[in-house]
Amino acid sequence: MISEKDNYLMMLRGEVPEFLPRYRMMEWITGISITMPHKNDVGDTIDEFGVKMATTEASMGAAMPKPGIVLIDDIRKWRDKLKIPDLSHVDWEKQARKDLEFKGDISGIPLIGFTGHYFLHVVNFMSFTEGLCAIQEEPEEVYAMLDYLCEYQLFKQKIMQKYYKIDVICIPDDTAAAQFPFISMQTYEKLILPFYKRHAELALDDGIYVTKHDCGKSECFVDSWVNIGVTAWEPAQIMNDLDGIKKKYGRKLAIMGGWDNTGPVSFPEADNEFLREELYKYVDRFAPGGGFGFMAAPNGNPKDERVKEKRAIIDDVYENYAKPYYQTH
Repeated sequence: MISEKDNYLMMLRGEVPEFLPRYRMMEWITGISITMPHKNDVGDTIDEFGVKMATTEASMGAAMPKPGIVLIDDIRKWRDKLKIPDLSHVDWEKQARKDLEFKGDISGIPLIGFTGHYFLHVVNFMSFTEGLCAIQEEPEEVYAMLDYLCEYQLFKQKIMQKYYKIDVICIPDDTAAAQFPFISMQTYEKLILPFYKRHAELALDDGIYVTKHDCGKSECFVDSWVNIGVTAWEPAQIMNDLDGIKKKYGRKLAIMGGWDNTGPVSFPEADNEFLREELYKYVDRFAPGGGFGFMAAPNGNPKDERVKEKRAIIDDVYENYAKPYYQTH
């Protein structure tokens, strides 16, 4: 059988893969470990720029800026507050070898690098309210800061492409809530999209595929992603017109997700048969014609026995119904 990597890349090329891919982001993602969030001398978790992070059991491990603490309280003073890590001393061949060995057996799986999240940089550095105010009141300063950050992020992307041999670059950001985007299309095109484009161009020039992460009702931005070379979107949440997007783009933009990951079907207390039936409907809705990556998952603490039970059901439906879909339908 074709490898999981080659099968997944078929989907990103707009082909119908041999079997229906399951997008296993957490297993496939790789990155530069020395730039990941880490503990400082007093035990706080901080990101590479010094933002203090916090997590809760309900967030399933996802970290966000610690409430009440900001890195930049005045966008006009970002040059004094924002410090880019000095990576000039790093032996990149050695670092990449170490990071990839830590992942274990990577034969047959795609390697994905993540870089970008420009809107999130603004609100993570400043708090959500102050970040939005800065975007509205001082767009030139916001652009200048993001341009500075982009040079650093592009440097890391070049490292991942050269030394980590990634197959895909994912441009992550969260530019929308469940009902609407956080910023206007005009603001997005002026302050955010130019940096996505630079990442996409760097990847495409090196034969690297480009995907996009964006939660919420971000469908208004989809055309711009396709225009810069994005060929898959995750998690493609259900508040978007996913049927319309699939009809418009077909296999040109794969939907990696489309699962109701915040609704009752994903809750730990969901009825098992209800979950199973919804999974069948999910696959039947998005699999025909290709351009679909299975990404169903339960919502809850992974240690919860009910969540483990739901994951086992999802695994079963994927292996026995979704995965062989293109051979059985």
